[in-house]
Amino acid sequence: MKKYLGEGALLLNTLIWGGTFALVKNALTDISPLLFLGIRFIIAAMLLYPFVHLTLKKIDKKTFIAGSVLGIFYFLGFATQTVGLNFTTATKSGFITGTFVVIIPILQTIIERRKPKWYNIVSIFFVMIGLIFLSSTGENLFQFINELGSDFNLGDFLTLLCAILFAFQVVYVDVFTKKYDYMPMVFIQLLITGLGGFIGAIVLSTLGLEIIRFSLKTNVVFALIYTSVFASIIATILQLKYQKVVTPTKAGIIYSFEPIMAAVLAFFILGEKISKFGMFGGVFIVFGLLLSEILENKNEQTQ
Repeated sequence: MKKYLGEGALLLNTLIWGGTFALVKNALTDISPLLFLGIRFIIAAMLLYPFVHLTLKKIDKKTFIAGSVLGIFYFLGFATQTVGLNFTTATKSGFITGTFVVIIPILQTIIERRKPKWYNIVSIFFVMIGLIFLSSTGENLFQFINELGSDFNLGDFLTLLCAILFAFQVVYVDVFTKKYDYMPMVFIQLLITGLGGFIGAIVLSTLGLEIIRFSLKTNVVFALIYTSVFASIIATILQLKYQKVVTPTKAGIIYSFEPIMAAVLAFFILGEKISKFGMFGGVFIVFGLLLSEILENKNEQTQ
């Protein structure tokens, strides 16, 4: 029973995370990206504080530094993703963000001295092919070949950068959680991301690169509540509580469906559509993610 409850919880998480892309893009018509980020994560940090305030009193310097490193990568990842949503679709953002899974083995080779397996390389190949298909606007084979990768825009580039930054964050989570208490680091991570959002919004406004916008409209309020309460707090708690009762293989498979959830919800919420070849691109990306997760976990189980 616990196994099925755990799988259901992780599936709910995937749905929650998938919904953020469409809701955030919809909110960005009335609020500037980094200001949204700042408000979202400060709310999340405040909500989490009552659960961690006792452990924060005992926090040491090394744990604080580790949490700060995670916070910097987390902030930069969400900043590039949120700003990128101004220029790309929620559907493409979901698929491109999901590619962080196959970037992780590359970074583990550099940071943790873990050599990538053959299937990691194959997975990266499928994901790259998927990105090319996803960034092509043609509706027939001739148009596809003629416009190969022509729809790869600034938003897609920023989102790909976001995937790399999230991969860094995941690798350092693996490094730091073996040494320090996880919950204080989560709080510091959320706090730094929130403060980074406010500071970034002020800096960009001062430089004249972006005007700070904020309208207290329903779409903004709902997106802030959803992302801070559900996507940042409830999803984190569900993941920490239930992922341990689900096998790594099944957890990886469930999480790999997040881009599909993002595409489906973007269709219903924003009316976004994807080209025929874009659909093939999504399939290639999801296949690459699944291949990496399943074979990686099977390899770990045989060791």
